[in-house]
Amino acid sequence: MSFFKSLLLAIFATILLTYALGAGFFELLDIDIYMGHEHIEPLKAISISALVIVLLVLAAFAVVLSVFGSIILIVMLSLGAVGMVMIGIFWPVLLVALVIWVVTKDKRKQQLN
Repeated sequence: MSFFKSLLLAIFATILLTYALGAGFFELLDIDIYMGHEHIEPLKAISISALVIVLLVLAAFAVVLSVFGSIILIVMLSLGAVGMVMIGIFWPVLLVALVIWVVTKDKRKQQLN
């Protein structure tokens, strides 16, 4: 299952559970929400809270991805730096190995024919 498909399913499940459990919660505890002097319907109150919750979940998701992305970037840069240092230190050995391989490669083909 792809990452974005899982994310969309998680958001949909959050909204659905908020609607299903939120309406029952408002009825069970007999909660009325007022904005100013106007009574807000339970479904409208739930939709506002569900939207806020989804936005908070997405913000937390962005923070988690940026932290893990930063860690992965640091690890990859460190490995690249170590690789470049190794090439920088051992370049004469690699050059000699390349020359030997190029010189002996043609002799093997001639001996097989």
